[in-house]
Amino acid sequence: MKPMGAPLNTDRRRALARMGSLTLLLGSHQLAWGAAILAVRIWPARDYTRVTIESDQALVARHQVVESPYRLVVDIEGLELREPLRALVGKVRADDPFIAGLRVGQFQPRVVRLVFDLRQPTEPQQFTLAPVAAYQHRLLFDLYPVKEVDPLLALLRDKEAAEETAAKAVQDALGELIARIGQPQVEPALPLASVAPAASSTTPSPIVALAPPPAASEAVSTPSPPPPPPPLTTAERRRVDRLIIVALDPGHGGEDPGAIGPTGLREKDVVLAIALQLRERLNALPGLRVMMTRDGDFFVPLNERVRKARRVQADLFISIHADAFFRPEARGASVYALSTVGASSTAASWMARRENSSDQVGGVNVAGVKDRQLLSAMLDMSTTAQIKDSLKLGREVLSHVGRVGRLHKRQVEQAGFAVLKAPDIPSILVETAFISNPEEEAKLRDAGYRRELVDAITTGVRNYFAKNPPLARQRPL
Repeated sequence: MKPMGAPLNTDRRRALARMGSLTLLLGSHQLAWGAAILAVRIWPARDYTRVTIESDQALVARHQVVESPYRLVVDIEGLELREPLRALVGKVRADDPFIAGLRVGQFQPRVVRLVFDLRQPTEPQQFTLAPVAAYQHRLLFDLYPVKEVDPLLALLRDKEAAEETAAKAVQDALGELIARIGQPQVEPALPLASVAPAASSTTPSPIVALAPPPAASEAVSTPSPPPPPPPLTTAERRRVDRLIIVALDPGHGGEDPGAIGPTGLREKDVVLAIALQLRERLNALPGLRVMMTRDGDFFVPLNERVRKARRVQADLFISIHADAFFRPEARGASVYALSTVGASSTAASWMARRENSSDQVGGVNVAGVKDRQLLSAMLDMSTTAQIKDSLKLGREVLSHVGRVGRLHKRQVEQAGFAVLKAPDIPSILVETAFISNPEEEAKLRDAGYRRELVDAITTGVRNYFAKNPPLARQRPL
């Protein structure tokens, strides 16, 4: 028997040393019990708000909606409350149309509770996504309004408001000019650049301050949803039928960044900037109004982009993208139309497969799609007439885009892009440049180049309508 106080044998000392080194190397999230939260994100939008919790293991959660006031209560099992989840509170934006605030706490020893204070009655959808692309396991909550806003009605009201604002601006300018006549001259003020702003202690903080959870005895008022818009008049209905509607579709968004250039420029950002500028130009054309499938940084599934365009009975559908290829020397703009019999080139086929995989990265709640077989059948009904008109539109746009910069192909290419499958709307996909090419990524960063692209697409659309006037519509509201 070894006497008490004898030194540990060599093997045991080595084992203890290895265990101590391993403890030092492990991070706090690996020593904690349960899954590690890798990232949290909130994507607010007018259509819906998405909450994403990314982890190294699949999470199990349950949720319920509580009224008076409206709240979404989420319990996530197998977690200890740590910093990544606490950071979710600071992700809530003041302009979020669905989430007013958020509280996070350790509800039970291994259950974290999230309480979302809601601005309006909401129908949440919960689903999970397996690891794909750069993402690990994701738990998602999509918060939809109980009553969907009529996009056609919103489009018309937006047009009327813009016209009223423009008319008022003209009247205000005229009134100001008249008021100035006969006024004594005054010493001009110093230019703004030479005036130092005064320090103020009342500058609002960019972080939204959240009140503590209300006590049970306190009366809490919840913002009521906006009242429904008044019904259309007979004159407004006639204007809806005569209105030309162009659906603009900035690709990717939200969880799906799209292609990323050599210096980090993201496709979803640059195509949104182009689409917003294009909306402004097209809206300036008489009798025309633009419907955007997304006007911010949020994800829209491919079939939902098509559904939005069909719901307003759009006269055209234009999807904006920025090419990427595995060879950085690839360059030039392209225009694509749909093909139901195969791609016009190997590159077109590769591009269609890449764009059609957007749903996997962006995250689609498959269970939330009602009657998926019917939806699939509808998207396969693309007609010969639609493809013929799409090729006409594509040729007009391509001819003007070719004057701005180099073209990848001098003819409109065709492939099976899912986003072009509206059976009754001429649809094209414009690849503005190869963002994977360093020189073309620099062009896409340049506001002047983007402006030239917008001018070219606008001219192509205008020329298409001049040669192919849209048919009269009877748009249901």
